[in-house]
Amino acid sequence: MSSFPLLTIIIFLPLVGAAALFFVKEQQARWVALGVTLADFALSLPLWFWFDSTTAQMQFTERASWITSPAINYALGLDGISLPMVLLTTFLTPFCVGISWRAIESRVPLFMASLLIMETAMLGVFAALDFVLFYVFWEAMLIPMYLLIGVWGGPNRVYAAVKFFLYTLVGSVLLLAAIIVLFFKGGHTFDILLLGKGEFTPALQSWLFWAFFAAFAVKVPMFPFHTWLPDAHVEAPTAGSVILASVLLKMGAYGFLRFTLPMLPDATVAFTPIIIALSVIAILYGAYMALAQADLKKLIAYSSVSHMGFVTLGIFALNTQGIEGAILQMVNHGITTGALFLCVGIIYERTHSRLISDNCGLTGPMPRYATFLVVFSLSSIGLPGTNSFVGEFLVLAGTFFWSKPVAALASLGIILAAAYMLWMVQRVAFGQRSEQAGHGTIRLPDLNLREMALLAPLLVLVFWIGLVPNQVLTPMHASVANLLDQLDQQEAAFARTPRATPDAVASITDHVSPVTHQP
Repeated sequence: MSSFPLLTIIIFLPLVGAAALFFVKEQQARWVALGVTLADFALSLPLWFWFDSTTAQMQFTERASWITSPAINYALGLDGISLPMVLLTTFLTPFCVGISWRAIESRVPLFMASLLIMETAMLGVFAALDFVLFYVFWEAMLIPMYLLIGVWGGPNRVYAAVKFFLYTLVGSVLLLAAIIVLFFKGGHTFDILLLGKGEFTPALQSWLFWAFFAAFAVKVPMFPFHTWLPDAHVEAPTAGSVILASVLLKMGAYGFLRFTLPMLPDATVAFTPIIIALSVIAILYGAYMALAQADLKKLIAYSSVSHMGFVTLGIFALNTQGIEGAILQMVNHGITTGALFLCVGIIYERTHSRLISDNCGLTGPMPRYATFLVVFSLSSIGLPGTNSFVGEFLVLAGTFFWSKPVAALASLGIILAAAYMLWMVQRVAFGQRSEQAGHGTIRLPDLNLREMALLAPLLVLVFWIGLVPNQVLTPMHASVANLLDQLDQQEAAFARTPRATPDAVASITDHVSPVTHQP
């Protein structure tokens, strides 16, 4: 299918839809945006079915000359690391349109256009194989996200939007500097695959590592660069929170996997203890802060800091279990946290409050809503049988190979997650309703068909991935093995951490999946 520009169509269809929104009536904007995002998701499904999981080579590749001097190409492709991210993006964007159906009442075409432009930028980040093209998409997502927060956000939306923009921009400037250095030191090429095979001195790798770290750590966000995230989540509209937590945060982790590990192997191994320490701090700090929150959105925002700590922990465990668990956890976090933000948006439309004290005892008036909330909360804490259990289990298994004490310390984050999520569920679903909350004597309407349609597919994925994880893990095996091979071949100056093979992953996942792993 390399002769058919499928990736180009998938990436730029939302941009075409965004342009079309300025020529339709406001009442039609929602339907146009929904149609475009559903069509884009439908077009992305063949990527999953046609993907060859036996090879680590880039697939669905497209390449054309863009700028002659310096040589910059329009190059796209997918492997087992980027494929899940592309599908997660196309899958979740229609949900962002759906949750905004009634919540957004002003400037609807502009809002939907911002969502669609965001989708194009995020898809481009995950598919780009040229560093300049990657950087264009990386920066392109800033403006629509700034607008989503700054125009349709809460009372402090301008502060939150500017804070998000400045944090991301500072990291992006250092990323651009690193790209330019790589161009001159890596053979005058911006080709990501070629640069991944280049050899750079340890001193240069160290500088580049921290330049990359500045850009990617802010996006994850890692401790202590996380302070923009709670403000952005609280002030953003529900769709903005969903896209921010489910996809945008994954761009930073993807950057570590695509660039830092293969291009800077010596620096990666040298600075791994620092990143591991920051990851464990993020896990425990995020969970501890979530325990103290009275606002539902802030609780989920701090839980994201904790959950993304597991992702970076798995990546820098530098073995198969850890990296595959991290990629799977990126998908799981997108599904579960996106669903929790949808639940917050749904109840906010009814009570106009995100405070836990104003949304207690919802099992009585809203039993269907309470059921979804409980299941997604159990998924968030990694209950066996749900998607997050498999990802966190693999991450901790990979960390165990790296350091047993670190794995034990990180596992405390799961205990804290159970504490803050179950405490939240106990109050929201089963607590005593307050008559002073303004709706204590009013019967809140339960989920309607639109809201059920938004939450039901996410519920299915929670159990599908939880019970049959190999369906998602198998496409990753060859690409992750190739990534570790690159790291092993180029890293020689430092002691290597224990590696594990795809067969070892199979021995673990067989305990949580009824499906026999086929390497």
